[in-house]
Amino acid sequence: MSLQKLVSGGQTGADRAALDAALYSGFPCGGWCPEGRLAEDGPLSSAYPLEELSGSGYRQRTIKNIECSDGTAIFYFNRPTGGTELTLVQCIRLRKPYQLIDAAEISPVRACKILRLFAQQNRVGVLNVAGPSEGRSPGTHAYVRETLLSLIEALRVGV
Repeated sequence: MSLQKLVSGGQTGADRAALDAALYSGFPCGGWCPEGRLAEDGPLSSAYPLEELSGSGYRQRTIKNIECSDGTAIFYFNRPTGGTELTLVQCIRLRKPYQLIDAAEISPVRACKILRLFAQQNRVGVLNVAGPSEGRSPGTHAYVRETLLSLIEALRVGV
């Protein structure tokens, strides 16, 4: 199986970067977001193809995206905190494959290679992308977007 879709919860930062990279590249994307399309910067634009999880907030959305994917890429800076830490704990609880990427230590080029190998080894067709919001960790969006644009390109050219 090869990577076929990216999903996220739509929050600013890592989540939004995954969607932006996929939409820019014409790569399939989606996922679940909280009721009301909640995000740090206000309601999510309808341009993002996410489904609202009725009666839920961020925690339930996080769990649903883990459950509906084959594996999760967890981006963080120095150590996972907040919702990023919750994602890690839930991946462990649900026994779902995950790959930690410390953006403070690993270049986007290296992160792309790590994720490609993770997806191959774990037969990931649907990759959930998680990490801090832009407000919590400025620079997350740019880092994750660059990583995933490279990943999508590598998948297309088969390198």
